[in-house]
Amino acid sequence: MAEGAHSALRWESHRRAFEGYLEGLRFTAEPRLAGLEEAMRYSMLAGGKRVRPTLCMETAWVFGDEPAHVLPSAAAIELIHTYSLIHDDLPAMDDDDYRRGRPTAHKKYGEAMAILAGDAFFGEALALITVHQKAGVEQVLEVVRELAGSTGVNGMVGGQVIDMEQTGVGDDTDPETLHLIHKFKTGALIKSSARIGAILAGAREADKAAVSEYASELGLCFQIVDDVLNATATREELGKSAGSDAEQGKATFVGVYGLDGARRQADASEERALAALSRVDGDTSGLEEMARFVRNRGS
Repeated sequence: MAEGAHSALRWESHRRAFEGYLEGLRFTAEPRLAGLEEAMRYSMLAGGKRVRPTLCMETAWVFGDEPAHVLPSAAAIELIHTYSLIHDDLPAMDDDDYRRGRPTAHKKYGEAMAILAGDAFFGEALALITVHQKAGVEQVLEVVRELAGSTGVNGMVGGQVIDMEQTGVGDDTDPETLHLIHKFKTGALIKSSARIGAILAGAREADKAAVSEYASELGLCFQIVDDVLNATATREELGKSAGSDAEQGKATFVGVYGLDGARRQADASEERALAALSRVDGDTSGLEEMARFVRNRGS
């Protein structure tokens, strides 16, 4: 069997194992909180590419760990990602009616419940790591630090703030600000996904640095391709509103670089991601496959 086929089978194995783990998550036995749990599971089980958790699992595999070992932390990452999507879709943020082909959480359950479901995911994510992740105390602390850093002021939330500040500016956003937005908003959590897999597998510092660089470029490529798809795909293809970025005057790679320029930026980011993997001591064929998948989404 060809190397690419082997890695594709492994990614599918990660995804199936992860979906099974996620399906088994329950958050309360209190009947009066059943509505909150329903709203959480509605968004959590809505599907998606599961790039972040499976990236965590594959990176652990690269450094000799069993992917199943990191499932609690991988799920924590996905809960944080899901919370960010719920909040991003709110009227005060991106004001989207659809996510993954279904009504967004606030459209189905109301704004208050959507906000609270997102809030609850953050606490449950920390519980998954600190209660259910089997690892040494120092490793668990490092995972918590990594996840907290990538989701706070100098991570996902900070990126959203700068993104909101640039809404309406759109094409006039300077490239440095555009890159900063997505280094924080999208890239930080993707980078942490790979780093957490490496941390739990006990990877060397040099290898953690290399996969960090890889995942940072992967996150950038992911966002650029998202911007291209938002400008070119239909709502049915996206599973959410198409063309909404341009309508809201948001800062995008298509707006700043043009469609062809954005595609060249994505190509360059993919190349840098693959170059970083050349410094990793291990079988990185699956991570290479992920970079190509991210670049060629929607092609």
